Amino acid sequence: MALHRLSNLDVLGFVTLIILVFESHQTFGSSTRGPFVFFTDDNGVNAAVPSGMCATFVIIHGYKCQEYEVTTDDGYILSVQRIPEGRVGGGGQKAKNRQPVLLQHGVLVDGVTWLLNSPEQSLAMILADSGFDVWIANTRGTRFSRRHVSLDPNNPDYWNWTWDDLVVHDLPTVINLVFKQTGQKTHYVGHSLGTLIALASFSEGRQIDKIKSAALLSPIAYLSHMTTALGVVAARSFVGEITTIFGLAEFNPTGQPVSNFVKALCAYPGVDCYDFMTALTGKNCCLNASTVDLFLKNEPQPTSTKNLVHLAQTVRDGILKKYDYGSSNYNLAHYGEAKPPQYNLANIPRDLPLFISYGGQDALSDSKDVETLLDYLKLHDVDKLHVQYVKDYAHADFIIGITAKDIVFNQIVNFFRNQH
Repeated sequence: MALHRLSNLDVLGFVTLIILVFESHQTFGSSTRGPFVFFTDDNGVNAAVPSGMCATFVIIHGYKCQEYEVTTDDGYILSVQRIPEGRVGGGGQKAKNRQPVLLQHGVLVDGVTWLLNSPEQSLAMILADSGFDVWIANTRGTRFSRRHVSLDPNNPDYWNWTWDDLVVHDLPTVINLVFKQTGQKTHYVGHSLGTLIALASFSEGRQIDKIKSAALLSPIAYLSHMTTALGVVAARSFVGEITTIFGLAEFNPTGQPVSNFVKALCAYPGVDCYDFMTALTGKNCCLNASTVDLFLKNEPQPTSTKNLVHLAQTVRDGILKKYDYGSSNYNLAHYGEAKPPQYNLANIPRDLPLFISYGGQDALSDSKDVETLLDYLKLHDVDKLHVQYVKDYAHADFIIGITAKDIVFNQIVNFFRNQH
């Protein structure tokens, strides 16, 4: 087995990450505290002396970087990084004129994925050097956001959440932090799961008053056409057998139970576990070996098993809806109706500026599924919807591809600059 290739998979998408379990890297700790020294800034928000992600990935390249922590209304303490300006003072923009941009990563990774290439090739630094005020989110359960006001990560209750909760709790909390600190609406960039939670949020009218525009890379609102044998088998297993296979609340890609689960999947007929990177994400055209190595030193990150079950339900059912508790009674208790409510993406405000970029080789964000998403947006204001199709790109190319700056990132910068 090509273990090195296996672990690349985590570069995104839920099934992608399932495979990472073969990689035995133990680079992220189980501590409930992040590596920060916190203080309260002038606005009464907890911030921190640069450490952790800032020190390791940003400051070493000559950028200013600030660490923040913010608490969701259900008690999760999230880490947020801020690159307030570029290396030469923010692309010529005065501080008060720098528009904020929030970067939201996918599942089973964290904000580090925006910082793995050189500053000239990483979206976070490109945006900072282009005059933007850059904010990087880290979802609950990942190494820098592994704290709670009362729950320990060793407690199963800590992991009782799905991406519905990211829509309701995490995303609004981070967007509110950016708004409080800058006094401005923020541009948004999401990749993979980061697109899903944004689309679901926008469809319910959440945070629209604080969003200036959104760039969605490899959108995964729909997953019905995910083509890989392993992906299909994994999705079926998560929906039908998850409780008997795991009994685990935390999906830790480096843990033995998860490793055993993936090995079992690989024994299914028709599942080829040799080259997972291509098999699951599609054939990425433009990855740099040194960037992949750096990725492997920092990822994967845990998520909740319940979150992966929710994603698997999306694959199985072909519709975008809230978590299905498996019985009418349980759903009635949670939603007041027998079936989970659907997210209606046609409700996204038609005048919200959207930039959508997807790839012809992406096995997770399949072109047919993206076309389904675009069909829901068919009544969107023509001048507010910008769609980019990159024939040769697969899932990981949109984040760490060495050609992404010229093909995608510069387009995002221009898109944001054109929003007034």
